[in-house]
Amino acid sequence: MTATTDGSAEGAAAGSESAPGLPAVPAVGHARGPAAEAGPPAPPHAVRPGLRAEYGDAPGAAGPRADYGPPGAPGAGGGRIRVGTAGDRPPGPARPPGAAAPGFGPAAGPPDGLGARVRVSVLADAPPGPGPDRAGTARTAADLHEPPDGAPPGVYEATARATRHLLDRQDPEGWWKGDLETNVTMDAEDLLLRQFLGIRDEATTRAAALFIRGEQREDGTWATFHDGPPELSATIEAYVALRLAGDAPDAPHMARASAWIRAHGGIAAARVFTRIWLALFGWWSWEHLPELPPELVFLPPSVPLNIYDFGCWARQTIVPLTVVSALRPVRPAPFALDELHTDARVPNPARRPAPLTTWEGAFQRMDKALHVYRRFAPRRLRKAAMATAGRWIVERQENDGCWGGIQPPAVYSVIALHLLGYDLGHPVMRAGLESLDRFAVWREDGARMIEACQSPVWDTCLAAIALADAGLHPAHPALVKAADWMLGEEITRTGDWAVRRPGLAPGGWAFEFHNDTYPDIDDTAEVVLALRRIQHPDPARVEGAIARGVSWNLGMQSKDGGWGAFDADNTSPFPNRLPFCDFGEVIDPPSADVTAHVVEMLAFEGRSGDARTRRGIAWLLAEQEANGSWFGRWGTNYVYGTGSVVPALVAAGIPPAHPAVRRAVRWLETVQNEDGGWGEDQRSYKDPSWAGKGASTASQTAWALMALLSAGERDGKAVERGIGYLVETQREDGSWDEPHFTGTGFPWDFSINYHLYRQVFPLTALGRYLYGEPFAPGGAV
Repeated sequence: MTATTDGSAEGAAAGSESAPGLPAVPAVGHARGPAAEAGPPAPPHAVRPGLRAEYGDAPGAAGPRADYGPPGAPGAGGGRIRVGTAGDRPPGPARPPGAAAPGFGPAAGPPDGLGARVRVSVLADAPPGPGPDRAGTARTAADLHEPPDGAPPGVYEATARATRHLLDRQDPEGWWKGDLETNVTMDAEDLLLRQFLGIRDEATTRAAALFIRGEQREDGTWATFHDGPPELSATIEAYVALRLAGDAPDAPHMARASAWIRAHGGIAAARVFTRIWLALFGWWSWEHLPELPPELVFLPPSVPLNIYDFGCWARQTIVPLTVVSALRPVRPAPFALDELHTDARVPNPARRPAPLTTWEGAFQRMDKALHVYRRFAPRRLRKAAMATAGRWIVERQENDGCWGGIQPPAVYSVIALHLLGYDLGHPVMRAGLESLDRFAVWREDGARMIEACQSPVWDTCLAAIALADAGLHPAHPALVKAADWMLGEEITRTGDWAVRRPGLAPGGWAFEFHNDTYPDIDDTAEVVLALRRIQHPDPARVEGAIARGVSWNLGMQSKDGGWGAFDADNTSPFPNRLPFCDFGEVIDPPSADVTAHVVEMLAFEGRSGDARTRRGIAWLLAEQEANGSWFGRWGTNYVYGTGSVVPALVAAGIPPAHPAVRRAVRWLETVQNEDGGWGEDQRSYKDPSWAGKGASTASQTAWALMALLSAGERDGKAVERGIGYLVETQREDGSWDEPHFTGTGFPWDFSINYHLYRQVFPLTALGRYLYGEPFAPGGAV
């Protein structure tokens, strides 16, 4: 194979010939030349008929990025803002399934205030400008299509309410961002970090403890997702954090927690990361942890278990932890934790190793060898390795002080650099600590929740797609502002992905505010899809950014034809087998949802016949489950995978009558809930019997509807019931309630509740139900 200008391994196969076994398909969308060349600007999108207003010149490009500082404490600028209607009526509760909804039913009229302006009312002393989950400056009423003939009563009104609600959540700079909720280990580890560095303060501790206590269940435990089972490591870390906050071990809520911990194996049964945090204070022995030598940084990319064999999130965590593991620091423990051992006299009971003939047994013995190596490691080599690791960490610090836009790598990087001699006043450390404050979300009751990550690029492109598909004018100022902001977030320098693709020109977008080292393939595909829906006053600028993003995505295709999230060919089988790596997925192989988004984007770029697109389609067809669904890597789970893949296949020319599409439709119909919605519990990642099963949610219902609509099922009973569920459960303010976690970081091991999912995906589904599939024959764009 020879390298090509776009970094793919296919070279001459980049033409329009079909992959084996696939029919030739016509190009869908705008025809383009090679992605590496911007070419002439595409003609503006046709204005949709029936729009209520025309727009003149749209605003130009946004200026420099805003500073994203932490909100103040409650009462001093940490309050929330809510959106009210003209009478400042607070949002009402969600309606139960089957209850009458305003505007839904034959006799229903338009909802109160439809077409009126909304205003912002303040709850507590809110800081200027929006923050996570806070509304921005009030926007004008939605400028939508007129309702199409034959639209069921109430659907158009629900779409208009949802549009207004989403418009009012946009930041003045053009972006959207909802809270990213995970679990209490983020909050516990934040307190433990501050205790380790000697900077823990009473106000932060009190606020964090308030949040952690609020997440405890009646049995004394903590889970990692809504209504999930108790989780040992999360319960241990939450318990320790509350001890730091002053909660007495004999208090009823603490006694219930410690009793449950002991009954389930105590600290010795916790994951490695939990025991590392405890080792920092002498609550666990470093000798009883897997060895992680810093010499790993010297392994070339061609050698197994080099740092680039790990997914970028794991890589950013493991490199600083090699320093921590080598130095084995211990700070004085403020109290004992004997109550968390099954037997405090024998905190680490002996365990029989796995058989040598198994991978687990082989790696256990390799770890024993590394413990021996530690005693004899050449001091010069180890010192050089730690210095190299330190440089690697500093070189990857982002402009906002964070690392990869993710809280865990930032925490461990701060600890590692501190151990290497960086004092807290050093600019690198000061910026790192300040960045961690930006992960804090202050709630109305004074509680402080820590986000593991922040998702503005992802939220913004999904919001723009939702608004456009719901009929908002393509030149609407809100969409143009969103495009300006997204264009300003384009990444045009190389990152770690270039280790596997050294000849590939940079381009694309990351997930977070600042993460230039790790743009991701999924965001890049969705940003391109969003930009294509917007009529921007500078089309040449848009074309250039899209061309670079398309070229970069094509070059990041893995050898098997699929796409991962951050790296190409990140498929080594060895990292997941290390004793150290028990905290979740540590590699980044291709997934159906990411591959589907790339295929959909390529189809809209007129590249359905490109050999690389065809290989992606073939990969997707081969990955379909026997029941007709697709696995969802970054969303829960088979409903997300299926909701991603079916629209992509149809956009790329696979007919709705294709057997794979029909199998997917039948599966979605069989797992629809009695209330008309769809839902899937995180447990489906562990137990296949949960596939497609769970309480109905707005986002998962929308994913199923997006698949069914693309498959030509608009007039089917399943779609009718699903749309009815969305209309009936919508809140008066145009939003939906969704406590369930429908996103994932690591399947099963790290679950996410994206607070904007409940808004953007239902609006997308409602819009496509009313106006058809975007860019498709007969669609609205």
